[in-house]
Amino acid sequence: MSMQPKEPGEIPPETVRVARAAFPRGSLAIRVRDELGPLFTDEQFADLFPARGRAAWSPGRLALVVLLQFAEGLTDRQAAEAVRARIDWKFALGLELTDPGFDFSVLSEFRDRLVGADGGRSVLDGILTAAQKKGLLSKGGKARTDSTHVLSAARELNWLELVGESLRAALNAVARAEPDWLCAHVLPDWVTHYATRIEDSRFPKSQAKRVEVGRRIGADGMRLLEMVWTDSTPLTLRALPEVDFLRHLWVQHFHLVEGEVERRDPKDRPPGAKRLVTPYDPEARGSVKRDTFWDGFKVHLTETCEPETVHLITNVATTVATVPDDRMAAVVHAGLAERDLLPDEHWVDTGYANGGALVAARREYRVALHGPLKSVTVPHARGEATFGQDAFTIDWDNQHVTCPNGITSTQWHQRRSETGLPTIRVRFSPADCRTCPQLRQCVNSPNAQRREINLRPHDEYEALQQARRLQETDEWKDRYKIRAGVEGTISQAVQACGLRRSRYRGLPKTSLQHQLTGAAVNLIRINAWLTGTPHARTRTSPLAALRPAA
Repeated sequence: MSMQPKEPGEIPPETVRVARAAFPRGSLAIRVRDELGPLFTDEQFADLFPARGRAAWSPGRLALVVLLQFAEGLTDRQAAEAVRARIDWKFALGLELTDPGFDFSVLSEFRDRLVGADGGRSVLDGILTAAQKKGLLSKGGKARTDSTHVLSAARELNWLELVGESLRAALNAVARAEPDWLCAHVLPDWVTHYATRIEDSRFPKSQAKRVEVGRRIGADGMRLLEMVWTDSTPLTLRALPEVDFLRHLWVQHFHLVEGEVERRDPKDRPPGAKRLVTPYDPEARGSVKRDTFWDGFKVHLTETCEPETVHLITNVATTVATVPDDRMAAVVHAGLAERDLLPDEHWVDTGYANGGALVAARREYRVALHGPLKSVTVPHARGEATFGQDAFTIDWDNQHVTCPNGITSTQWHQRRSETGLPTIRVRFSPADCRTCPQLRQCVNSPNAQRREINLRPHDEYEALQQARRLQETDEWKDRYKIRAGVEGTISQAVQACGLRRSRYRGLPKTSLQHQLTGAAVNLIRINAWLTGTPHARTRTSPLAALRPAA
């Protein structure tokens, strides 16, 4: 398909007449066109289409269709039908009443084009730009951010299903690519074991027999990989994504012990950031947050939160599930800076707040990052009190630390933490600490012979101390209440647009879904603001209302 960009024209008079008569009070789609005008132009998406070929349906209109689709929670078929049949949609799109629309498959093709060009960001930017022109959005002020888990489109698999389905997917891919080669090398029982989905199999209940099934699958997968990597095998098989996934998965879960394939001990498996969880969504990862376990991704939503204004989502960032929140403050600020929508104050929870983030936000973006800081005091193994870092005096110029009993440290080294962040390792002499009567109250290990302290760099340390003093005040605690509102935004995105479950497979498509979700929520909120619809009250069950105050 090709595209010849066209400027959005006037709405056909007959469409206007019928829409006004059918919707005397307006609708979301009609108000979008009336109040915000044409949100997108064909020129914005010109790079997605070649210059020659069959003419494509207007991408500017398709972007609005996708946005309305997410705002109303419609499938592709329902959205295409709405373009053909709904008068208010024809009004918003500027179509004649007789326009037949398009086949529903066009929406899937358009999303594929958006994924390759980070087009979801363009859709969100279109809403934000229109809101700025309308006077509903400006830079500065206050913003808040929080994250939530997102389930992969592929269902969760137990271990036997994971290895069995991965081997079955690889065999199917090989059968499609080189059927003759596979017929010549396939083992007789492979068709019996892997011709149908593993979930249709009945795994034995006995743990010993389940272990045997795991060994058999491991040996079959190892055999297939050995055959694929022989010199006489077509090289195309090694490049198959399913075979490459199988190779990585087998490295993670199996190894050879005296020539036999055995399952790896959990301690020998890779960390969660690299651990594969399903062959049908290779980019999904397993993670845990308190009592929540999930396979998939994580999304971070940032919204404005000035009182008496419409609260709009200004940035959406999607990562794999294992990326911690404390790495995301800089990413969020970079995204806001590109849109020229950096706030003066940014309110977050404990996950985002740390010394490095506080300093970087102020130094690089002139943003005051506010969030509860984690305590530096580590509880003692036996429940006794420990001396936290606040009990020690730090001499940054001379690079030494003095303990509460007046003993000075003997070592000061620049190091990197397990996550790669700069840190300072301070150690006291065992000769000084061993004779101290308070040693056991100072260290959190029953066998430690000296105190060790990890410090952040000087500027980060001072920022942390200043922030902790500020957070002890009643004024700051009262101001921090503003952050809680972002939980309602996540709830709205989950309930109205299905944010919690990915519609598609892979991080790029999931990220597109989240960008479109953020834009759709903004559309819903702008419509509510224009119609004077008040915020819904927080629902509290009668039983929860009886809960005594903490």
